[in-house]
Amino acid sequence: MMKLLLLGDVVGRPGRHALSQILPSFRRNHGIDFCIANAENAAGGRGITRGVCKELRAAGVDVITLGDHAWDQDEAQDLVTTEADVLRPGNGQRSLPGRGWNVYRGPGGTAIAVVNVIGRVFMPPLYGCPFEYMDEVLHELSEADVRVIVVDIHAEATSEKIAMGYHLNGRVSAVFGTHTHVQTADEKVLSNGTAYITDLGMCGPMDSVLGREVDAVLRKFLSGLPTRMPVAKEDVRVQGAIVELNERTGRAETIRRVQERDLTGSW
Repeated sequence: MMKLLLLGDVVGRPGRHALSQILPSFRRNHGIDFCIANAENAAGGRGITRGVCKELRAAGVDVITLGDHAWDQDEAQDLVTTEADVLRPGNGQRSLPGRGWNVYRGPGGTAIAVVNVIGRVFMPPLYGCPFEYMDEVLHELSEADVRVIVVDIHAEATSEKIAMGYHLNGRVSAVFGTHTHVQTADEKVLSNGTAYITDLGMCGPMDSVLGREVDAVLRKFLSGLPTRMPVAKEDVRVQGAIVELNERTGRAETIRRVQERDLTGSW
């Protein structure tokens, strides 16, 4: 059996700090074999940098996925091109730099494919159909005989994420949603052995509006004007899920939501 730890969107410095404090011991205590985290909000709340990647790797993240903020930092295009452990949504224009999926090696050399896709409902028009893209990727992976396949669908609409779960049921090991920063309570193993959860939540401040300072967000809603929305700082938690699967078949056995509070944060 193999244990995967899937982590929700890392938000700013508070989220990174929480991971550095919690993840190393959490991996040891829970026997985690492989860890995937979405980090599209990890650099000041928007995008990712090389420095952020270094922090996340040091904390114990094996693969980093992204989303609609993938390109917000100037160095992002070069970063996704050169760093094999950083994935951007793959269902974009073919001219986009970087990769949407890759195969990694877990304990004992087990091949683990990680795929990053983005939804189309209420999302930027830069991207194509995630369902068609997944069919193309799975065709390639079938020829490589990779059994453990994990999919991050970064999407706004709950229905789109759930539909993807059923579209991939029995074809991948796990489908997890990111982007909304709110952990959902619908984790389950689908009928054909695919672990599913609509959203992992976030690694960031809970005393906030999706990781941003409450007063700033309220000003934006009340005035309708563009407003700077800094990352909040209080009640920082690490949220995600643990999936236990059979590495020979790729079928998931269990999925369990997790949440750990950072009691050491100060900034």
